[in-house]
Amino acid sequence: MTLTLRSIFITIVLIILFPNLAKAQPGIGRSIKGSIGFASSGSYYIEDYGAQDEVDVMGGGLYLEGEYIFGITSWFGVRPYAGGIFTSVDENPELQNQPQYRVTTNAFLIGGKVRFCAPIPWVAPFVEGGIGASIGKLETLTPGVNFDKSGVLLHIPFSIGLAIGRKNNFEIGISGYFHPAAKQSNAVLAAGYTFPLD
Repeated sequence: MTLTLRSIFITIVLIILFPNLAKAQPGIGRSIKGSIGFASSGSYYIEDYGAQDEVDVMGGGLYLEGEYIFGITSWFGVRPYAGGIFTSVDENPELQNQPQYRVTTNAFLIGGKVRFCAPIPWVAPFVEGGIGASIGKLETLTPGVNFDKSGVLLHIPFSIGLAIGRKNNFEIGISGYFHPAAKQSNAVLAAGYTFPLD
């Protein structure tokens, strides 16, 4: 038996024998989680911006999100969410007569995610995925894409991270929100805290 298979086997046996220690969801039941972090917005494509290489085309800004958590088991939960991503591009007034390429997101987010996590005390890795809607304005103005619209657009969230602490109440993670219609995505680095309701 290789070292990896042996480690997986030992982990599974410990989870089965000591289920009270396995709390990768903050608990079975209901909770609320708040997150804050840094968001950046970028085009789906690697593009040639020509003479505008030294100009910041990607947007950067604030990310906020709240989740209502239904912890079904210690390793699976359903998470309706609402939040917002607000990014902008720094303008360079010294550059004249150049195309103003920009990728920005200023939208409220609403949707639902599911989380799968390893029920390990103190440090529990997790992965999330789901579907949602972005309500606001998205701009993707690049050499290959000309999208500048306000309204309601589909987005697909995906996250990986760690739930840490004695009760796994603190979280750090990296998320992506993919907007197929706008040909842009948002990368998010965030931290959160979960408040149990039950």
